[in-house]
Amino acid sequence: MSQEREQDFRPVNQVLGSQPSLGPIPADQILPWTVIALASYFIVNGVFGGLFQEEFQKWLWTILMTGWGIGTWWILTGGRSWSFLSKFIGVPAWTRGFARYQSLLEVNHEAKNRKTKRRRRRK
Repeated sequence: MSQEREQDFRPVNQVLGSQPSLGPIPADQILPWTVIALASYFIVNGVFGGLFQEEFQKWLWTILMTGWGIGTWWILTGGRSWSFLSKFIGVPAWTRGFARYQSLLEVNHEAKNRKTKRRRRRK
């Protein structure tokens, strides 16, 4: 009886349905985190580089700013990214309306079309 039960079940790959990752870092976060790290480096060392007297202070602020940016991005888009990012997709406003076509040239094309259609059908 136990052999019959074992034949009923199929082995399943545990990786199916999981999100790809590079160690603890989700794969869809690598590019944004790289951009955040580079931007914080250029802001601290390029824009505010003259304010810091020691190299240690520059790196400290670069790491703090990078950590803040990455943390914020991960909170907003990690896990269930659709819950935050779907707020920026424009939803169409459905309205019901009827507008009759009016020609700018004051030519009644509908009457001409109706006459030609009737003639073709009758022949």
